Amino acid sequence: MKTKIQICIIDDEKHGRDYISLLLKKEFPEFEIVFQASNIEDSYKNLIKNIPDIIFLDIQLNESTAFDLLSKFNEISSQIIFITAYENYAIQAIRCGATDYLLKPIKKIDFIVAVNKALENIKKTQTVHTNPLQDNKVILSTLQGFKVINISDIVRCEADSSYTTFYLANKTKIMVSKTLHEFELALPELNFFRIHHKYLINVDHLQEYIKGRGGQVVMSDGSVLDVSFRRKNEFLHKIGNTD
Repeated sequence: MKTKIQICIIDDEKHGRDYISLLLKKEFPEFEIVFQASNIEDSYKNLIKNIPDIIFLDIQLNESTAFDLLSKFNEISSQIIFITAYENYAIQAIRCGATDYLLKPIKKIDFIVAVNKALENIKKTQTVHTNPLQDNKVILSTLQGFKVINISDIVRCEADSSYTTFYLANKTKIMVSKTLHEFELALPELNFFRIHHKYLINVDHLQEYIKGRGGQVVMSDGSVLDVSFRRKNEFLHKIGNTD
């Protein structure tokens, strides 16, 4: 189970990004800021590689808005805390699933409340799929009911918008109406690794790594999956290959 909360800060003004970073350092030093961006292009490139747990998102991004960025995705599982100098975007932000809506200049107490609200939402998803009685099994809800499967039988999980498809060792697959990010939090970190924004693999079923910019993995079911360049070094370190 993951313990470090990953953060990204998107604001077209450097002092805005710096202030949020300072607040995080003082109030939530255990968090990890995985990237900062000042425009839609850089934000999009980073988000397709790694979806963080919490996004601090300024609404006005140069000549564009945060909603232009969000429209590029079918679904983002992150907790989104909007930060803006404008009050008139609140309803649109709520429709986008905002965790909170903070007005500039940010008050420290409002910031802390918003982050704690995001943490509570994250905690709710961390245990939603795991079986509290049997740590080696996972419960998958389906249209017909639910299935209990052994974690060791999961070869890989693949994101498809707000759905996740589980590929099992017996060649069957199960589609579940939950995001891949939720399963990334719920499945044991010792066994599973997010190699790409689309793929979460069970490293016990890894058979081969093929070198490349990010590289590719070959799994026990014969599937060949891309490894994102951003995750490559961490992945190779996890499997004990630091070449």
